[in-house]
Order: sequence, then structure tokens, then C-alpha cells
Amino acid sequence: MKKSFKITLGLLSVVMILTGCNRFLDEKSDSTLAVPVSLEDNQALMDRLSDVMINFASSGLASCDELYLSDADFDAMEYQEDKRLYTWQKDHVSASQGAGNDWYYTYKAIYISNVVLNNLDSYAILGAENVRGQALAMRAIRYLDAAQIWCPAYSSDKASTDLGLPLRLDPDMNITSQRSTVKQTYDQILKDLQQAVDLLPVKQVAASRPSKVTALGYLARTYLFMGDYQKSLPYALQALSYQNTLVDFNTLNVTESYPIKDMNPEVLLRTTMRISAPVRFAAAKVTDTLYQSYNANDLRKSAYFRINANGDISFKGNYTGGSSGKITSVAVDELYLIAAESYAQTNDITNAMMMLNNLLIKRWKTGTYIPFTAGSKQEALAIIKKERCKELLFRGIRWADLKRYNRDGANITLTRTIHGQTYTLPPNDLRYAIAIPEDIISLSGMPQNPR
Repeated sequence: MKKSFKITLGLLSVVMILTGCNRFLDEKSDSTLAVPVSLEDNQALMDRLSDVMINFASSGLASCDELYLSDADFDAMEYQEDKRLYTWQKDHVSASQGAGNDWYYTYKAIYISNVVLNNLDSYAILGAENVRGQALAMRAIRYLDAAQIWCPAYSSDKASTDLGLPLRLDPDMNITSQRSTVKQTYDQILKDLQQAVDLLPVKQVAASRPSKVTALGYLARTYLFMGDYQKSLPYALQALSYQNTLVDFNTLNVTESYPIKDMNPEVLLRTTMRISAPVRFAAAKVTDTLYQSYNANDLRKSAYFRINANGDISFKGNYTGGSSGKITSVAVDELYLIAAESYAQTNDITNAMMMLNNLLIKRWKTGTYIPFTAGSKQEALAIIKKERCKELLFRGIRWADLKRYNRDGANITLTRTIHGQTYTLPPNDLRYAIAIPEDIISLSGMPQNPR
């Protein structure tokens, strides 16, 4: 069985490489491949970190206002598609299959979850609750990540007609890809996560496997993105009831190259982003305006940022303890912020500010933090949203936040300037739903996002 399983994985890798992203959703699978039929083998599939846990979408970070590129770094990008993505062009914004792109890696991971779920059902594998929960959770997590890139913001009055994702729920590649609606996409995400909560243990042996806390955290994130604060709040609080430890930044050596340690207590699941050219640590810069928004006593100002010799500001506050990748999963600090925003949205200002202050006191120098107060829902939300932006940098969340803030009337316009030419992305522009790779559209016949 071990030999058969290794053959399966090897052939699967070859198939993926040969077909590339442009065939990944619709290429016929080889029915003669040996199939993992034991619990151990299917857990091993879920533990393939290079296929499941890394290469989350980076297009949102590349497109948002957390970073900018110098003219020289823009010119140095190898792929024209990366340049087009950075300047918010309406199409041809995904690199070719040889380079890999967000779509390919997203559906590669979803395929593995589907294979595992199919195996567990087809071979009636006993004692598989944990593995099934992991596969459901990871499928939902990938779909939620993808929805922030290729779908418009969830809007209750348009979700039933807005274009969603192709929902691949079966490993059979003979099934034609069809786009669902945004509502169907989110319904599937919620269904998978809710099932996962019932199957997963509170904590796993390592943060490389999703746990019950992870699934609860993602339910909180999903409902927050949907604008359903009555539901995001209890899920955030339930997750925090299991895991609420924050890193006290006073215990960090903030002068280190990467002071925040890998697998620290705030990390619920160690998923990382695909390092495309625009988001590389060496290229992506932070504006002085953002940097100066941190108080001198706010330790994040030193823990998150590096001042380079030429005066440019780079981000170093990565939760992986180095430059190996930018974390994307829900973490404990985000749960505090989800709870704070949800409390504020439901007019509980006292608890909203309490949750925010409980987080921030761990970020400031001991004895210097003065708790925030707010006299209204609007004031509380303004404070919380500003601190959310400052806390969750470079995690792939800001793009989704911009979409939902504009959906709710924030009227945020983004601008970028390259070689003296200014590019603009108005609020609620169709380009907030990034173009699906053109080769996928051509191959599948699915409709492209409206431009």
C-alpha cells in the first residue's frame, strides 16, 4: 500500500505539472491511478504542505494599499501580467502556467481536499472524522480566499445574481466547470466549515492542520466579510474561548530582522501566501504615512518595519519568523478585531472597545498604553478599522476589507503612480473582482468577470 500510495502522489504531481493551470479544472484524470485507501494515506495527502498549506492567493495584497513599488522594482518584474495586476488593468493579470498563478494553486489544493473526501466515502474508511474535518476546512478556506480575489464583495441584495466561483466538489475532472453565484459560493464555504467544526478536535498536534478553533475562526471571518455581524461575533468569541493568548510585544527583541516567532501562540493555522513579484519583501514598500500612523510607544512600529539605507520602509512583521512566506490564516489577534468590530456593528460600544484595548495593550510599551474610548458606533468603528489595518498588515486581508468597506459606503479610492503616470481604482469598481486567467476562460467556457 505504501508503494502504491507513493506512485499515486508521484503520478498526480506529474499530471499537475504537465497539464498546468490552464487545464487543471477540466483535464481528464487518469482512472488507472492507484488510490490511497487507508486513513494514514489520506492524512498524508492532507499533510502535503507544499500542495495544501502554501501558495495562497497574493493578487489581493499586490492590488491593495498596504504596499507600493518603486519605479525600478516595477520595471524589474519579469512578467507583464504582474505589472498589469499592480496597475489595476482589467485583464491579463495572471502569469502563465509556467510561473504558476493564484488560480492554479487554489484549485490544486481544492482538488486534494476533494480526493481525500471522495476516498473516505468510497472506501468507508473508519475513524476518519479528523481527516474529513481537515479536508472540509481546507476546501472552505481555499474557497473563501479565492472569493476575495475573483468575486465581488458579498452583498445580500446581489449575492444571488453576482458571479461566484466554480465549485469543484468532486475530484472527477470530467465534470465541466460552471460558475456558481456569490451566494452559492458562500453557502458552500459555510456548510464545509460548519461540518468541520463538528468533526475536528479543539487543537491538532501541530498548526499545520486545521483545528476546531481554526474552523470557528474562519466562520467568524466569513460572516464578517458577508456583513452578518450577529453571526461573526459568537463564532469569534467561541474561538477565543478555546485560544485567546496574545504575544506580548514587550517580550520581543523588536530590533531583530524578523522578531515575531514562527508558530507563536497566535497562529491557529500556518498557511502562507504565494510570493509573486509585487509582494516580495525586497520589493514591496510601505508608505511613510502608514509608518507614521504608529505611536512612538507602539512596539509594532519597530516590530513590523525596517528602515532601509535609502530611507524606504519595508515590512518585517511576518508571523512565520522569517522571509519564507506571509501568513494568511485567521490568527488570535484577528479574532479580537473581528469581535471588536462585530460588537461595534451591533451597538455594543463598551465591549467593542474592551476587545480592542485587550489586544493593543499587548502591542504597546508597558505602562504607556491609554485605552481607546468611543462615544458612538461610528467613532468606535473608525478606531477599530484603523487599528485592524495597522495590526493585520501583509496577510492578504486588506483587499477584502476594502471591498466590504466600499460596499458599505466608505468611498475609498486607490491610486498608484509609476513613471509619473497615475493609476486609479474607484470604489466598487468592477476590477475589484480580478479577472480569471484567460486560458481558464477559454478552456472551460465559463463567463469572465464583468469588466
